[in-house]
Amino acid sequence: MRCDRCGEREAEVHLTQIEEGELDTVHLCEGCADEKGVSAGSVGDAPLADFLAEMGKDESQAMLPAVSESCPYCGTSPEDFRRTGRLGCAQCWVHFEDQLEPLVRRIHGSTEHVGKLYLGDAAEDEDRRARLSQLRRRLERAVEVEDFEAAADLRDQIDELELVDG
Repeated sequence: MRCDRCGEREAEVHLTQIEEGELDTVHLCEGCADEKGVSAGSVGDAPLADFLAEMGKDESQAMLPAVSESCPYCGTSPEDFRRTGRLGCAQCWVHFEDQLEPLVRRIHGSTEHVGKLYLGDAAEDEDRRARLSQLRRRLERAVEVEDFEAAADLRDQIDELELVDG
């Protein structure tokens, strides 16, 4: 792929940017990337703090952990996070929670995961079996109380899940 800027050399740096709500990918050769102040090594190695500084200069510094104590579990300090853009362990999320929440909200637009979580085929099978078991119990209760409309709906759901099992 040729460089989008000069069109002469092979593109080695691929920048994806969001400008005015539009996703834009720019492919640059090493020379053009250097002229723009970006190199293949610096893009991948840039700490999160540097990335945020480019996004919002003064605002990003306020969102970095302001807690002065290091994480009691792994010892990661706020300075470590500022320098590397990485937390040391899962407990860092708890320890620095108040300072990280606005940062996560700014980057992702929310602090809650919405979407699918890939757990593999085994987890899907286990989830399906648990769902079938739950539906069967609910079906038994519906029949016991003679709620046949609900029982019919539950039966259909069970049939649908059993078809997936094969």
